[in-house]
Amino acid sequence: MSTTLKILRMLQWAMLASVLLYVLTGELIARHPVRIDQTLSYFFSSLAVGVVGTIFVVRRTLVLPAALSLAVRPEDAMSLNHWRTGYLVTYALCDALAVFGLVLRIRGSSLQQSALFYISGFILLLFFRPRSPATAAT
Repeated sequence: MSTTLKILRMLQWAMLASVLLYVLTGELIARHPVRIDQTLSYFFSSLAVGVVGTIFVVRRTLVLPAALSLAVRPEDAMSLNHWRTGYLVTYALCDALAVFGLVLRIRGSSLQQSALFYISGFILLLFFRPRSPATAAT
């Protein structure tokens, strides 16, 4: 259990660093802000709302029940797999939000337009830090 928790924490930090790299990459290779078709921005904004909703569904259906089960039976392999998978999917979805910002920036959006996606991905990654199932269940 503690090994899995350490791995998830390292993954979280790596993904936080990747969001910062997305910002840097976007600034280095971005074109000067141009008037782009707002359809892409609206599409990513709508998709981001769906991604955030999916994050909360994954947390509710995978992470929380598995944490409760692991608090009672720490040796339960299936619950541990669900718990770990829930965190991995959560982190992938948070990272996807930041990638939306990178894509917009590369396509010619301003930093201000992309920043919302970068910041939301970063904050959600920070917010969903892995907690030990014993402390998460209480």
